[in-house]
Amino acid sequence: MTGIVEDPERDLILTYAPVARRAGLLALLVLDDALARLLRTTREPALGQMRLAWWREALEKLDYAPAPAEPVLKALQAEVLRHGITGASLVPIVHGWEVLIEEETLDADAMRRFGEGRGQLFVAAGMVLGSRGDPLSAAGQGWALADLAHNLQAGEERATARDIARPLLDAAGRAHWSRPARALGALAHRARLDLADTPKPAGAPARVGRLLWHRLTGR
Repeated sequence: MTGIVEDPERDLILTYAPVARRAGLLALLVLDDALARLLRTTREPALGQMRLAWWREALEKLDYAPAPAEPVLKALQAEVLRHGITGASLVPIVHGWEVLIEEETLDADAMRRFGEGRGQLFVAAGMVLGSRGDPLSAAGQGWALADLAHNLQAGEERATARDIARPLLDAAGRAHWSRPARALGALAHRARLDLADTPKPAGAPARVGRLLWHRLTGR
């Protein structure tokens, strides 16, 4: 599959997912990667909105037509939709990313809308993995906002994103995650580690140890 972000820590987390469903989780993460890359490489807001509109329409069409010759869409149709998920249900992920184009400044309301939209990735992934009672919505929103905070330049906006993300990830971190969904729990724990005042670098033994503990215990 093309478009996969180089991220050894995430590669480790993917091994926590059930083997038969791992490709579905990866397909969703690669969709998110593609949308993130679209925003990074688009300077004109109007062009960005047009490109995101293409993704919205393409996802909806997966429900009634074969995927076009686009690797991300083909993987979604093959590995995600077969678990009872519709292409239309993935559109809110695009809406979340669209907030970053629509809003000139990111206030708390805009960030919450971004988190709620992009965080739907965890809800879809939970269905793919066979999640049982896990805090998917809170974890997904916190994960999305922690990543946003990491990439924001403005100090005030970064602080706001972190302030919204932290209680969501704290709540997700207190949960006992079901075994099928522990890859998602580990992503949430990793996002929580990234919010530390002085976060340890990716791949540091303490970080990897925390992720492995979650795999073993669900905590």
